[in-house]
Amino acid sequence: MDTMGRHVIAELWECDPERLNDVHGIERAMVTAALEAGAEVREVAFHKFAPQGVSGVVIISESHLTIHSFPEHGYASIDVYTCGDRIDPNVACDYITKYLGAKRLEAIELPRGVGQIQVHDVKVRAL
Repeated sequence: MDTMGRHVIAELWECDPERLNDVHGIERAMVTAALEAGAEVREVAFHKFAPQGVSGVVIISESHLTIHSFPEHGYASIDVYTCGDRIDPNVACDYITKYLGAKRLEAIELPRGVGQIQVHDVKVRAL
């Protein structure tokens, strides 16, 4: 059975704290990341927490992108899930990573819809 989707789960470390706390900047970056990967954006919802942090989702025809930021730790967690094989979720992940100025990326890609979940190597990159 071919995969129904690809799901990149990423931990971004040593990010720019100002960017991590900028809800409008993160929203623009997430939408642009989806478009750069070739996805079709359907809906967008982002929230700025007090005193800091941003959470958001970009719903795409092919699934979704999400983020939760923690400026006080220079950290963000992101998920990029795309159905089918037309779109590479790593393209969107890389765009977000660069926008946030992450110095370290830990990521894993899971094939979705192929039966039992199989976890392979985690990619760790110093950027």
